[in-house]
Amino acid sequence: MGIRMASYAAFLFLCMALMSFTIEAMNVSYDGRAITFNGKRKILFSGSIHYPRSTAEMWPSLIKKAKEGGLDVIETYVFWNAHEPHYRQYDFTGNLDLVRFIKTVQNEGLKAMLRIGPYVCAEWNYGGFPVWLHNIPGIEFRTNNAQFEHEMKNFTTLIVDMMNHEKLFASQGGPIILAQIENEYGNIMSSYGDDGKKYVNWCANLAQSYQVGIPWVMCQQDNAPDPMLNSCNGFYCDQFYPNSQNKPKMWTENWTGWFKNWGGQIPHRTAEDVAFAVGRFFQYGGTYQNYYMYHGGTNFGRTSGGPYITTSYDYDAPLDEYGNLNQPKWGHLKKLHEVLKSIEDVLVNGHRRDVEYGNMVTATIYSHGGKSACFLGNANNSYDASINFQNNQYNVPAWSVSILPDCSNEAYSTAKVNVQTSVMVMKENEAADNDDESYNLKWQWRHEPFEQMKNGKILGNVALSAPQLLDQKLVTNGTSDYLWYITSVNVDDNMWTKKDVQLRINTNGHVLHAFVNGKHAGSQYAKNGQYQFSFETNVTLKAGTNEISLLSATVGLPNYGAYFDNVEVGVGGPIHLVTHDESGDEVVKNITNNVWNYKIGLHGENAKHYEKNSLGWLKTGLPTDRIFTWYKTKFNSPIGNDPVAVDLSGLGKGQAWVNGNNIGRYWPTYLADDNGCSTTCDFRGAYTSSKCATGCGKPTQQ
Repeated sequence: MGIRMASYAAFLFLCMALMSFTIEAMNVSYDGRAITFNGKRKILFSGSIHYPRSTAEMWPSLIKKAKEGGLDVIETYVFWNAHEPHYRQYDFTGNLDLVRFIKTVQNEGLKAMLRIGPYVCAEWNYGGFPVWLHNIPGIEFRTNNAQFEHEMKNFTTLIVDMMNHEKLFASQGGPIILAQIENEYGNIMSSYGDDGKKYVNWCANLAQSYQVGIPWVMCQQDNAPDPMLNSCNGFYCDQFYPNSQNKPKMWTENWTGWFKNWGGQIPHRTAEDVAFAVGRFFQYGGTYQNYYMYHGGTNFGRTSGGPYITTSYDYDAPLDEYGNLNQPKWGHLKKLHEVLKSIEDVLVNGHRRDVEYGNMVTATIYSHGGKSACFLGNANNSYDASINFQNNQYNVPAWSVSILPDCSNEAYSTAKVNVQTSVMVMKENEAADNDDESYNLKWQWRHEPFEQMKNGKILGNVALSAPQLLDQKLVTNGTSDYLWYITSVNVDDNMWTKKDVQLRINTNGHVLHAFVNGKHAGSQYAKNGQYQFSFETNVTLKAGTNEISLLSATVGLPNYGAYFDNVEVGVGGPIHLVTHDESGDEVVKNITNNVWNYKIGLHGENAKHYEKNSLGWLKTGLPTDRIFTWYKTKFNSPIGNDPVAVDLSGLGKGQAWVNGNNIGRYWPTYLADDNGCSTTCDFRGAYTSSKCATGCGKPTQQ
């Protein structure tokens, strides 16, 4: 499947000792130039590493590589729906052990930024909100609503108290130097009117009420109330300025690449362009910059959002999904950090003067304490400039920044990469005992039943019944991708039993399987970005009672936009049975308001077929090209400590487990469009997610 996952068998032999040591409390504040530590201004390079998108065993290696790459700070969101999947039932175990993650950052000598949100976006399922939140009567998300604010305060307080208890804030001697409340709300605030403005003030007051002794951030929030820091997210933030001269210029998300959608191509952002964006930001007064992502990781289980976000969250980040160095990006940025750190004192304390050369070519001089440092920038996407600067001639390539630490000698150019490119190679498993089982996997299988009614009775547990079609979120509470809609239809007229009948269904997707009288009538999935669709198929009815069972499947819930939480999923209707009378006129039977019975999940999910000791598996007659089938095999743990990937290119669509752990959704049969890819990539010019794409005509992830 091309996803990064820990070799669980191999990791059984690893252990991590969390060292404990005493750090003196630090006064973290800010002024109009930079974040300050005990009054001293600092340039800070930060990188996003989301703890649930890797395993706890990977964290030390990832953070160590981030430090070696020149980072000072590790940033992470806090994922509400992962920690409180059910109302007041919390989980902070395994790769959800937030305290362990922050202490791992501390053990490596780095600082942390904790983006509590608790709305996170992050291409994460439902933006990080637990689905049960949606089903609280009277609730409205992210606005001046008492029910929402009560729940948001409860979770935020839980996290703050946890960090306080473990003394993890910098004011207590811990590594957390910044915290964030809400997330990119300014992008959609206007949709909520005055209640949106009231909500922003409520969020700011809530954050300040905790008195944790560190600054709070509201990203993409131009009206962030004092003393909240507002910051920029985007591919380029050199032209961003905070809403007060008393606040530093901060970039909380420099998008190092982009995410992948099922059926989409693979986006890439060049090392030169990322470095150019960083160089421009620091040329024009920036002092805090965070890479989103520095390590993207994997959307294990059902955590990917979108809809249609892939299991892989590689993001073309400096550390790839597997935790390897993504060269030349990692190395090119490491050198940039080293050069900028070498002139830190001048940048954060110096006087700045800009010189315009025309045609988007500029020079910037910082001077302090008898020292100077200079930038030569060229934002033209095609014109290589030759300029005379302080009586010396310099060539400044298009779309580049050159850094002259002494205003004389060029130490770094964003357009000149002097790092080898890494190429990842997938190798077949060479198991420890070198037997044939590693190569010739022995598969077992079992059928997933789709007959939902027998002798007029529903088989299995019915969650509820209602004379209407319900939003899938309302019934499942987010506990499964799958929901059965089951009803019965009585017909006696020959018009319905002797002629072709068409079943027409309007659904909000994302995937629909239809069954009539226990037989598969057809399946259809939504195209990426077009999640409402109409399904039509011919069916055969019998005289008397007919069973109609519809299985709706989601592929990640929406995670962004105003009122995204109210986007309905599942079978929304109307649902019609259509035939024709003797004169050929269309006759419609509307079954939308039939009594529908709802069953949550697949039988195999509820029976936990993915567990090691589950019974009932068949060893002969292995079916292929057949839906609703479970497959199981075993393999020996590979030799060494390299990352492990599972190639599922022989399968269609579903979910995969290793040792009982859900490693995510797979869909290798959904191919990217044939058009839009390029064999070459010109770093010059503004980046978009469709630029420099690869993988046309291939699975987005296999």
